[in-house]
Amino acid sequence: MSENIEIQTLGMKANFTVVSDSPITDPASATKENKTSGALKKSSRYRSRSLSASSTDSYSSNSCTGSSSEDDDISPREKIQKNSGGSNDFCVRNINQHAFGRREIEIAEQEMPGIMALRKRAGDDKPLKNAKVIGCTHINAQTAVLIETLSALGASVRWAACNIYSTQNEVAAALAEAGFSVFAWRAETEEDFWWCIDKCINAENWQPNIILDDGGDATHLMLKKYPAMFKLIKGIVEESVTGVHRLYQLSKSGKLTVPAMNVNDSVTKTKFDNLYSCRESIIDSLKRSTDVMFGGKQVIVCGYGEVGKGCAQGLRGVGCIVYVTEIDPICALQASMDGYRVVRLNEVIRNVDIVITATGNKNVVTREHMDKMKSGCIVCNMGHSNTEIDVNSLRTTDLTWEKIRSQVDHVIWPDGKRIILLAEGRLVNLSCSSLSSFVVSITSATQALALIELFNAPPNRYKSDVYLLPKKMDEYVATLHLPTFDAHLTELTDDQAKYMGLNKAGPFKPNYYRY
Repeated sequence: MSENIEIQTLGMKANFTVVSDSPITDPASATKENKTSGALKKSSRYRSRSLSASSTDSYSSNSCTGSSSEDDDISPREKIQKNSGGSNDFCVRNINQHAFGRREIEIAEQEMPGIMALRKRAGDDKPLKNAKVIGCTHINAQTAVLIETLSALGASVRWAACNIYSTQNEVAAALAEAGFSVFAWRAETEEDFWWCIDKCINAENWQPNIILDDGGDATHLMLKKYPAMFKLIKGIVEESVTGVHRLYQLSKSGKLTVPAMNVNDSVTKTKFDNLYSCRESIIDSLKRSTDVMFGGKQVIVCGYGEVGKGCAQGLRGVGCIVYVTEIDPICALQASMDGYRVVRLNEVIRNVDIVITATGNKNVVTREHMDKMKSGCIVCNMGHSNTEIDVNSLRTTDLTWEKIRSQVDHVIWPDGKRIILLAEGRLVNLSCSSLSSFVVSITSATQALALIELFNAPPNRYKSDVYLLPKKMDEYVATLHLPTFDAHLTELTDDQAKYMGLNKAGPFKPNYYRY
């Protein structure tokens, strides 16, 4: 049996249920109330500027998703499309883009050594045979590598997007052409968004038995609309702060009837996807979308968790003056010791050039804050939920929206002041840029192992609660990526292992260890 199958048996009996001391409002309620957040209400004024090819290209992130054509005016739901195999069990912008998408997937594979190694090592054993996975994540070239890996490991999958702006249309087309049931396209409406997830869940002659979620939307819809189906699934793997908060709320209220794996707080996800990735992607997103010069700019980062830490480090590295807001005294102390000034948003809002949210909460930046911002201030969100910036408060008749380019809007006040809003408050690094394939490889390998663990776990290993990823799996994911750096681990001697009370093969740290 291959190495990764042995890891399946390393389930954790401990029950980790602590996520925060205070309750977090379920963002799903805000999503319901703000159903029109994906499109401007008719009551607000909106101007659109024509785009030159160069301005579109500067945003497009080497992807044809930024391009437009007459075909884009037709909703994919109204099109009749089939792949070369004759299947129409998908809904994408344009199936004819599949060749370009396939090239992007092949490029991503070269930079994703961990997930490709897992595919090779476990392919013969098919640890996900008979698994029927509902996926609701960002759909890009890196996600496609994960989807095809799950399929190679034996799973049947149906996939939708967790963000209406982050889908790469050509990649979705490539997946559809390869026979995957994908329902996603860039710039979906809110109605389209929920329709796509519903199409994944409610399929004829196909009963899902496990969920891979990013934000909790697939979990939320299945629980609310298909409660009987929800009780039959073997588990949930969740990778975002927002989705994890939802799971802990469900657990606390007794509504979580299946086990769930909190991948977001795994070490590999927290450190690499949140800190190291965001340290680079925040710079890339802001530069591509606004062409801003960073040196000397005053920036406030709301939240100093791993995402906030990455953003602050990256921005300071290019010459910004960085302020931090925090509710947690420990994180605030960390920021202070790292050399940042910790302030309240109201104290500096009139002077800052860039405002970045990274909290996972709601209404962090309100209309009152935006009324006080200076003209030209850039406002964007790095947290998963689109509720951090109160964008709906800007959809009023007294303000004018001017579309500058894809995902870039100027919101203009009656006195001529304007702020620059990116991606309508949604996740800016996936809406206006792209992520490092190497970092996504780490996250994808973590997600795949979590799915394998939950799907193959004995009946009584996991109860209906939220669990952290077993430490051994975290270490295994890291091990898969070390050869890329020609890194060589030191091995403990028998005497050293006995002295430390460790197994020579790991795990090397207790679960309470903070990396």
